[in-house]
Amino acid sequence: MIPGILLQAATAVEGEASEISLSILDLAIKGGWIIAILAVFSIIAVYIFIERYFVISRASKEDKNFMNNIRDFIHNGRVDSALSLCKNNSSPISRMIEKGLSRIGKPLSDINAAIENVGKLEVSRMEKNIAGLATIAGASPMLGFLGTVIGMIKAFYDMSMAGNNVDIALLSGGIYQAMITTVAGLIVGIIGYICYNILVARVEKLVFKLEARATDFMDLLHEPVQE
Repeated sequence: MIPGILLQAATAVEGEASEISLSILDLAIKGGWIIAILAVFSIIAVYIFIERYFVISRASKEDKNFMNNIRDFIHNGRVDSALSLCKNNSSPISRMIEKGLSRIGKPLSDINAAIENVGKLEVSRMEKNIAGLATIAGASPMLGFLGTVIGMIKAFYDMSMAGNNVDIALLSGGIYQAMITTVAGLIVGIIGYICYNILVARVEKLVFKLEARATDFMDLLHEPVQE
C-alpha cells in the first residue's frame, strides 16, 4: 500500500516538474513584445561590438619601423618618399603623418593644427556607432522595467476582473511578463555596458598612440636636417 502511494506521489511530482519546466523560447513568448525589442537590441549591440572591435584593432596596428623610416626620409630631404610610404601604409597614424608632410614649408603651428584635425577625424571614425551601444546599454534596463510595470498592471487588472474567483493561473501571465522582461532588460543592459567600456578603452589607447606619434613628428621637424 505504502509503495503504491509513494509511486503515485513521485509520478505527481514528475508531472508537476514537467509542467513547470519552461524553455527559453517559452519564457520569451511570455515576455511579450518587449522581449522582441530587447532581442533586436541584443543583436544590434553584438554587431556593433564585433564590427568596431575589429576596426579599432586594425587601426591600432603599427609598423615599428614606420616613424624611423619617416625620420630617415625627412633627414635626407626625401619628403616625396615619406609621402609614398604614408600612402602605402593605410592606418590612422600614416594618414595623420601624411597630412603633416604635405604641410612642410608652412609654419609649425599650421602643421600641428592640420595633424590634430586629421587625428580628430580618425578618432571620430573609430567612435562610429559606439554611442548607439551606450544607448542600448542604458535603455535596455529601463525597457525591462517598463515591461515589469505593464505585467503588474495586467496582473492586477485580471485580479480585479476576476472578483472573488481569483486564481493563481489567472495572474501568472502578468507576473511572468513582469519578471522576464526585468531579467532580459538587465542582461542586455549589462552586456551592452561591458562591450561599450571595452570599446571606449581601446579608442582611448588609440588616441594616446595618435597623440604620441603627432608629438614625435613635430619633434622630428625641429631636428636639424642633414646636409
